[in-house]
Amino acid sequence: MPSYTPPLRDQQFVLHEVFQVSAAYQAMPRFSDTDADTINAVLEEGGKFAAEVIFPINISGDTEGCKLDQATHAVTTPKGFKEAYAQYVQGGWPALSCEPEYGGQGLPLVVNQCFYEMLNSANQAWTMYPGLTHGAYAALATHGTDEQKKTYLHKMTSGEWTGTMCLTEPHCGTDLGLMRSKAEPQPDGSYRITGNKIFISAGEHDMTANIVHLVLARLPDAPPGIKGVSLFIVPKFRVNADGSLGERNGVYCGGLEHKMGINGNATAQIVLDGAYGTLVGQPNKGMNGMFVMMNAARLGVGNQSLGLTEVAYQNALAYAKDRIQMRSLTGTKAKDLAADPIIVHPDVRRMLLTAKAYAEGGRALLVFCALLLDQEHHHPDEKQRKDSGEMLSLLTPIAKAFITDNGFAATTMCQQVFGGHGYIKEWGMEQFVRDARINMIYEGTNTIQSLDLLGRKVLGNNGATLKKFGKLIGALVEEEGVNEKMAEFINPIAILGEQMTKFTTELGFKGFQNPDEVGAAAVDYLRVAGHLVYGYLFARMAQVALRQIAAGNPDPFYVAKLQTARFYFAKLFPETVTLMRSARSGSKVLMDTDAALA
Repeated sequence: MPSYTPPLRDQQFVLHEVFQVSAAYQAMPRFSDTDADTINAVLEEGGKFAAEVIFPINISGDTEGCKLDQATHAVTTPKGFKEAYAQYVQGGWPALSCEPEYGGQGLPLVVNQCFYEMLNSANQAWTMYPGLTHGAYAALATHGTDEQKKTYLHKMTSGEWTGTMCLTEPHCGTDLGLMRSKAEPQPDGSYRITGNKIFISAGEHDMTANIVHLVLARLPDAPPGIKGVSLFIVPKFRVNADGSLGERNGVYCGGLEHKMGINGNATAQIVLDGAYGTLVGQPNKGMNGMFVMMNAARLGVGNQSLGLTEVAYQNALAYAKDRIQMRSLTGTKAKDLAADPIIVHPDVRRMLLTAKAYAEGGRALLVFCALLLDQEHHHPDEKQRKDSGEMLSLLTPIAKAFITDNGFAATTMCQQVFGGHGYIKEWGMEQFVRDARINMIYEGTNTIQSLDLLGRKVLGNNGATLKKFGKLIGALVEEEGVNEKMAEFINPIAILGEQMTKFTTELGFKGFQNPDEVGAAAVDYLRVAGHLVYGYLFARMAQVALRQIAAGNPDPFYVAKLQTARFYFAKLFPETVTLMRSARSGSKVLMDTDAALA
C-alpha cells in the first residue's frame, strides 16, 4: 500500500522564503492580516485531512468506481466518499478562499492552491467533486446577477451544493462552436434547455443535495460558431424563493464513462430534457463566463498533476531505499545485505530526481500563479492588477500543459523504479499513472494550450508579455550576475532568455507567411517556455538556499534544494536545445506527408 506525507516544508519554503507572500499580502487590504503563522496552521490541518481522511479511500475508490442506477439516473460514489465529503464540509474547507459576503473565510487563493495540491496527492478523483465547484463559483461571482448570487453562492461556499461545467458534446470535442444544445426563452424570463453533454466530471453524485450545472447552449437566433454560445445555470433541483429545494429539474445522468483512470469520479453523460435554466451574463457571450471557469480549471488541472507527481515520488523514493538488487557499479555499499538498495544506481536516481525536480518546479509555478491571481483581483494599484493579470495569462497555458506533461512522465518514471511491482495494483503506482493521463487531455488538450501560448499570448501582442517575463529574468541576472556561486543557475536562463527573443521572432515571421508553422512549432515552443519559467524559479530557489547556507543555517533542506536545482539545470533544462531545433524544422515535414499517412 502506498503512503503520503504532506510536503509542508517545501510549501512553506516557496510561500515564505521565495515569494514572501505575507509581505505581498500586506499591500492588499483584503489580506493584510494574513500572516505566515495563519497560513502554516491552515495548511498543516489541511494536510492532515488529505492524508488521514481521503488518502485511505483512494485505491478502494478506484477499484469500486461509481455506479449508475439506470432507472432513477442516480449515481452512487465509492464507499467512504460521501462521508469524507461531509467531514470536508464540517471542517469549513470549501469556504477557504471564498468571499466573506457569501459565507467564505476570505483567505488568499494561494492557501487554497496549496491545500488542493495535498488533496490531489491524496485522492484526485475525490478532489474533483469539490474542486470543480470553485470554478463555477468564480464564474457566477464574476458574471452572475445579484439574484443568482444570492440563490447559489452561499450554498456553494458552504459546500452544501457542488458545481460543474457542461461544455462539450459528442461531436465537437474542444470546438465548442459546433455545439447543438438549444435554449428556448420562456415568458417568465427563464429558458428551457435541451441537448446532450459528455465528459462532465462530477456530473451526478450522492454527496450533496443539489448540483449547480453551468451549461453552454444556443439561443434560437444565435449566430453560428463560438460567437453564438450562451451560458446558463441549470440546477439539478430547482430552488424555491425561500432557498429550499423544489422540483427535480430536467437534467439527468444518461450514462457513466468507462475510463482509464479517476474511476472514483463520476464522469457523466448529461441529458438536458427541457431543463429549466437562467441566463448568466449577456446573450451569445457565454464564453466570457465559461473562460473564468476554464482558466481556473486549467490551473487546477496543473495542480492535479503536481499532486500526483509528489505522491508518486514519495513512494518511489521509499521503495528505492528499501528494495535491494545487484551491487553498485563502484563497489558494495550495503555489506550486510545480499545486494545493494537500488537507490545506489545512477539511473534510479535520475528517475527520482526528475520527479522531485518537476514537483518542486511545478509547486513554485503554481504558487506564483495563485499569488498573481490574488494580486489581479485585490491589489489596490490598478497597474499592479493589470500587470498581474497579463502575466497570469501568459503562465496559465504553461502551468496546465508543462506541469501535466511532466507529471505523466514523472509518475511513469516512479512506476519504473518499482520494476514489475509498479505494474501491480496493490502498490498504487499504476493508479497514479492512469490518473495522471487525463490531465494532459481535459480542460483543453496540451496542444490547445501550446497554440494558445504561442499564437495568442505571445505572438498576439508581439511578445510584449514575454518581454515582461524576460525583465524578471534580467533583474535576477543583474542581481546575481557577479556571484560565482550562482553562475550555474544564472547563466543558463540568461542565455535562453536572449535566445527566446530571436526564436519567437523567427517563428512569428514564419507563421505570418504560413499559419501551419505556428501549429507545427507550438508544442515544442511551450516546453521551451516552460523550462525558461522553471529555470527562473529554480534560480530563485537556489538563491535563497545559498543565502541560508552562507548564513550558517545547518538545515539539510537547503543543501537538498541546491542539489535538485543542479540536477534540473544539468539534466532537464538542456532539452531546450533539441526543442528549438525541432521547432525550427518547420511544418513541411508534417504536412507534406500524404503518402506516408495514406
